[in-house]
Amino acid sequence: MIVAEAVGRALAACGATTVFGVVGSGNFHVTNALVAAGVRFVAARHESGAATMADAYARMSGRAGIVSVHQGPGLTNALTGIAEAAKSRTPLIVLAGEVTDPRSNFHIDQDALAAAVGAVPLRVASPEGAGEQAVEAYRVAVEERRTVLLNLPLDVQAMPCDPPGVRPTGGGESGAVNTSDGAVPELARLLSHARRPVFIAGRGARHARRELETLADRVGALLATSAVARGLFRGSPWDLDVSGGFATPLAAELIGGADLVVGWGCALNMWTTRHGTLIPRDGKVAQVDLDRSAFGTYVPVDLGVVGDVAAVAAALTPEPTGVRGYRSPALARRIQAEGRWRDVPYEDESGGGRIDPRTLTIGLDDLLPLERILSIDSGNFMGYPSMFLDVPDERGFCFTQAFQSIGLGLATAIGAALAQPDRLPVVALGDGGALMGSAELETVVRLGLPMVVVVYDDEAYGAEVHHFGPHGHPLDTVTFPPADLAAIARGHGFAAVTVTEQADLAGVAEWLKGPRDRPLLVHAKVTKDRGSWWLEEAFKGH
Repeated sequence: MIVAEAVGRALAACGATTVFGVVGSGNFHVTNALVAAGVRFVAARHESGAATMADAYARMSGRAGIVSVHQGPGLTNALTGIAEAAKSRTPLIVLAGEVTDPRSNFHIDQDALAAAVGAVPLRVASPEGAGEQAVEAYRVAVEERRTVLLNLPLDVQAMPCDPPGVRPTGGGESGAVNTSDGAVPELARLLSHARRPVFIAGRGARHARRELETLADRVGALLATSAVARGLFRGSPWDLDVSGGFATPLAAELIGGADLVVGWGCALNMWTTRHGTLIPRDGKVAQVDLDRSAFGTYVPVDLGVVGDVAAVAAALTPEPTGVRGYRSPALARRIQAEGRWRDVPYEDESGGGRIDPRTLTIGLDDLLPLERILSIDSGNFMGYPSMFLDVPDERGFCFTQAFQSIGLGLATAIGAALAQPDRLPVVALGDGGALMGSAELETVVRLGLPMVVVVYDDEAYGAEVHHFGPHGHPLDTVTFPPADLAAIARGHGFAAVTVTEQADLAGVAEWLKGPRDRPLLVHAKVTKDRGSWWLEEAFKGH
């Protein structure tokens, strides 16, 4: 056995089930070793796509993601996807060949590259304990929730070694709760006396719906999520959906009126709090997180509780005080009537061969089955699908936006679709991101995914148009001539429809009737006179 085979076997024994990648000479043997050990290999057409597929797969499956790339340019091509995963604390292992001879064209400082984007660089430095080094990379990824670069020097990969002795790794969540510092009793006291409590759950709470709802019922709390945890409380009459830039007017009003906001596994960052404007000035703020360094990073907090969200919520025993909390029959009726963006009146601006993106998205929401998994690219358009397309639960929404890169949406949807194969995969892209990630259209067809790809086409980088245009700046650098995206999709083997008005959605309805043997691209020519308020928030953070 050689080192490359030992590494592949060790990762498979740890629980790896799927590896994404682009195979070159430097990662050929380790990828084949994974396949020989029973791991499914999914070939991408670009390394950035492979990294993002693995990221999305990890988010939606609950398993560690694995991506395999060539040394040097294979790794640099993957870097944007790796940065997104690292910023999101996705448990991901990047297997990369490595050359150590500085005279090689492929030579770069791969450790420095990984560290620059927040990943953890590790290395299989010798045949001795090669399998154990792979296990350690898996442990760091899962238990510390980190993206890990496991460098595999080419000369070491080819050396003989002993078969790996694999020790099982622990899970990524710890059920232990530290009650000795008084934080848990203090949070119980705050909850007991709060008249208008709101829970905001983040990615770190996606496993804890039952515990959070039970606690919320006891204290009368309303329920909201960050964007990445959207859908967690779907079906609850007290679900406000997303807090932050995508919040409905009602959600913003109620969150802003709280006297206690508790962030559960949630950073309470500028997106989730609208740069702090949703945090009530006279209220209290608490955070529950496994990572103590998360407390107060974005907004001041009165109390931080270290621990797993589900375990902390289950350990809390607020004293009965007779306070009813935020809930009332009248408020339940308001949430039912005003709690979704499609319930908010608007003036349809369709016309002139273009469809209002709100009308488009509501129409798609009515047509597409609810058992869907929705992925969103970044751009001026992204609020429309994020706000107007519903999702069934927290496993129905994949939002790779920690790095704010456009072009990751299609690869995100592929990874998410493979993680949740029983749901209809739906992805929303802007025209810029669609063209940037178009290499993976072939991947969708090759994998036989019955995916619906919706392109919101305004023939521009719309965020820049609406940010700089009102100030009289020239826009030639961010606007483009029309492109027939439907024809491009058909060339890859898609079915496609072009939508310029609501009646054109009949083509989507026809495709849904079956047999769905080809994916569908919806080329929607959307109105482009209106900027997005949610991306104006983004520019504040630049």
